[in-house]
Amino acid sequence: MRVRVLFFGRFKEIVGAAEDEAQVPDGARVEDVFNQYGSKHPELAGFRESAAAAVNQQFAEWGAALAAGDEVAFLPPVSGGEVRDRMELVRAPIATVEIVASLKAPEDGAEVVFEGIVRNHSGGRTTLYLEYEAYEAMALAGMRAIVAEMRSRYPVDRAAMVHRLGRIEIGETAVLVVVSSAHRGAAFDACRFGIDELKRRVPIWKKEYFADGAMWAEGAKP
Repeated sequence: MRVRVLFFGRFKEIVGAAEDEAQVPDGARVEDVFNQYGSKHPELAGFRESAAAAVNQQFAEWGAALAAGDEVAFLPPVSGGEVRDRMELVRAPIATVEIVASLKAPEDGAEVVFEGIVRNHSGGRTTLYLEYEAYEAMALAGMRAIVAEMRSRYPVDRAAMVHRLGRIEIGETAVLVVVSSAHRGAAFDACRFGIDELKRRVPIWKKEYFADGAMWAEGAKP
C-alpha cells in the first residue's frame, strides 16, 4: 500500500523533500515508515527518540497501524542550538515582558505578540474566573509540532508559546504567542497561525466560573 509522507524543519533538509510517497507492506506501522527513510538517511535515524509523528494530522504513537492513503508526518524537535524557541505550560502569571525581551535579536525587524486575556463575560453571563486543565505531555508535544510547522511555512527567527494552567483571574494572560522575524508580514502571519493552531489542536480545556455556576467551554474535537 502507499502512504503520503511529510517532513518538516530539519527533517525536510535531511531527506531533501517536504513530502514523498512511500510503498509499505499491509499492516505497516508509523515506525516502519520512519525506519524506511532512516535506513536511507542515517542522520534522520538519529532523531528517533526526539521526533514526533502524526497520522492524518493527529499525533500518533510509533506503533500505530497505517492504512492505504494515510498521511504520515514526522516532526523534529524545535528547541536547542541557536534556535531559542520557548514552549511552556505554567501555573504562575506569564512573564510577558521578559519573554518578549528574550526573543529579540539584532537581525529581527519585527516582533508580533498575541496575549489571550481572561475577560469578565461570556455568553451574556458575568465571568468570575477561569480554570485551565491540560494533558500536559501531549500539549507540549503539540506546541512543539505547531512551532515546527510554523517554521516550515514562514521565515521565523524565534518563537514562544506559553499557556497558563490552573485558576486565572479576570484581566490575567491565559496564553501568549510571540514571533520574531526579519519582516513584519511573516511575523504577523506566523503568530496568527500559531494561536489558531494552538486553539484548534492542543489538548487544553477551559472551565468558566460564573456567579450562578460553572461550565466547561465547548470546543472542537481534537
